[in-house]
Amino acid sequence: MTYKIFIDGEEGTTGLQIKERLESRSELSLIHLEDAQRKDTEARRQALIEADVAILCLPDDAAREAVSLVEGEKTRLIDASTAHRTAEDWIYGFPEMSAEQKQLIANASRVTNPGCYPTGAIALLQPLISAEIIPAEYPITINAVSGYSGGGKPLIARMENDDSQDAILSEYFVYGLGLEHKHVPEILLYSGLVNRPIFVPSVGKFSQGMIVQIPLHLWSLPGMPSVDQILGALKDYYEDQLFVSVADTDETSSRLALFDPEELNSTNKLRLFGFGNSEQGHLVLAAQLDNLGKGASGQAVQNLNLMLGLPENEGL
Repeated sequence: MTYKIFIDGEEGTTGLQIKERLESRSELSLIHLEDAQRKDTEARRQALIEADVAILCLPDDAAREAVSLVEGEKTRLIDASTAHRTAEDWIYGFPEMSAEQKQLIANASRVTNPGCYPTGAIALLQPLISAEIIPAEYPITINAVSGYSGGGKPLIARMENDDSQDAILSEYFVYGLGLEHKHVPEILLYSGLVNRPIFVPSVGKFSQGMIVQIPLHLWSLPGMPSVDQILGALKDYYEDQLFVSVADTDETSSRLALFDPEELNSTNKLRLFGFGNSEQGHLVLAAQLDNLGKGASGQAVQNLNLMLGLPENEGL
């Protein structure tokens, strides 16, 4: 059987990478629009209706419009925008988040693709909060650095063109210091936290890659869990997963002096670390991923595979 797939917004950063992962697959037939048709509402509506699954790689308002265009139609949707991340009638597309999540995605007509920062943060927090190792009320701080491709074409242009009027010449910058980042509601909802975390994102002068860090004072947690107990809980939670793994002692030790956010680029992998100092009672949980892989296009393809009943690693 051949499935028809339409990437609405295939010319964008995420859309292009999804297209690259799909266009050589014989079981999929991609629907394309000419450049002049991409902003033609009727042409988009026809492409959306024709598709078995449409993947929305659009700004939030355009994604909402696309959803309205297929109201009452059979087309299933994967939305890579922020528009439906916390909507009740959409399934959250992080397959490893819970034991039932893959089946929920497989049966869904509407799947919202997670954000890149939330993928790392939720992967670290949700298993530990559900196991009551970290209390749901615990004050959490999340520090993260991403490649500039996560900001889309406008930020890419500012980072890559040093001669432009609004060029960003810094090698690294922190942003979102109004503490109202659009990813916080998503992290709050799916991690199990009761109180909003403090989220401090930053961008480095590299295209792809990401590290998400969560520092913990072990002495402040109930029962004062050890580093090994926390890492053991994460390993048990993600046992036998294809794309999510927990680093062993050797992997962790080898990265104490240099932890590279670009290491998993061009993959759909998410690797979790625990950098602990038992003597001081300190632990830094960290997630390493490609912000355009498991943080965007790779995860969208994984969700597509699940929705079509195909092996989840097909094309990945």
